[in-house]
Amino acid sequence: MPIVAHTDLPTFQRLREEGEEIVDPDRASHQDIREMHIGLLNMMPDAALEATERQFFRLVGACNQIVQFHVHPFTIDGLTRSPKAQAHIDKYYEPFEKIKQEGLDALIISGANVTRQSLPEEAFWQPLTEVFSWARENVTSVLCSCLATHAIIQYRYGIARTRLPEKRWGVFAHKVMDRNHPLVAEINTRFDVPHSRFNEIFQSDMEKHGLKILAVSKEAGVHLAVSEDGFRIVFFQGHPEYDDISLLKEYKREVMRFYHAELADYPPFPEHYFNKTVRRIFIDYEQQVRTARQTGQQLGEFPEHLVLDYLDNTWRDTAKAVFNNWLGKIYQLTDQDRRKPFMDGVDPDNPLGLSL
Repeated sequence: MPIVAHTDLPTFQRLREEGEEIVDPDRASHQDIREMHIGLLNMMPDAALEATERQFFRLVGACNQIVQFHVHPFTIDGLTRSPKAQAHIDKYYEPFEKIKQEGLDALIISGANVTRQSLPEEAFWQPLTEVFSWARENVTSVLCSCLATHAIIQYRYGIARTRLPEKRWGVFAHKVMDRNHPLVAEINTRFDVPHSRFNEIFQSDMEKHGLKILAVSKEAGVHLAVSEDGFRIVFFQGHPEYDDISLLKEYKREVMRFYHAELADYPPFPEHYFNKTVRRIFIDYEQQVRTARQTGQQLGEFPEHLVLDYLDNTWRDTAKAVFNNWLGKIYQLTDQDRRKPFMDGVDPDNPLGLSL
């Protein structure tokens, strides 16, 4: 159902241009449809800030519940911002204090870049834990993406993530582990998810602390898990919100870092993402990059336009289905007053009535 453009956030207009259904506030006010209010704590770096808005907004808007979605982006202190990104935040994002006062039905927490060896050393750690502590008491369900998953698991369960020997990067096949759980109802038992990370929390560590594993890859590890109550916290280690070109953009960034001598080694291809044609194009371009770096000659344009038709999105439908299941269950558990995250008779420690 539609997202309501309740502010002048440019993402609303961008999504309209892409063909998404975005409703203006006046039209929304004349519809007798229930509202759901979803927070988006956007911690992504400047280059991905607005793309992250669009990616998560699309998944919310694809939900088929009879509801008007109001998405409320906000951020926290401790994240370095350029003047342009900070101006965007100051103009379009809501203060966390306002979020707390008005309440939310659900909360999405994005990933973030890190600069320290240990997450509790990051400048954003304390503000992030304050948001999570509030949400645990006041929001029906919190969905954590990638770095947010690692941070919240360490904060809540004391499990520190492990540095991988090399970057986990590409599109990986996953298998559903519990077909009866509402979050994975009626989705394919095998599905793809992009991953892009240097660290991992392993399945065995999650299970030791009672987390329920819902989707696992033999190559990439756990993608989807939930807290011990079955629903209050949803954990993504992958990036189902990614666009079909997101990994391409990351690859381009890494290639440019090599060209500017910020990396010693040329970046590998993301796994299971580029076909043979794309690989040949980028192998040829690698020779240009290496020559330009050695000789100081001007580097030719990154051949993005030559590969776009060869990139397939093999994860979006499943991502939409999981979000639909998530928001649909929240719709059932919440009432019209967003300050009351559970209806009468629902056990907040086991909201789905699962056998835990």
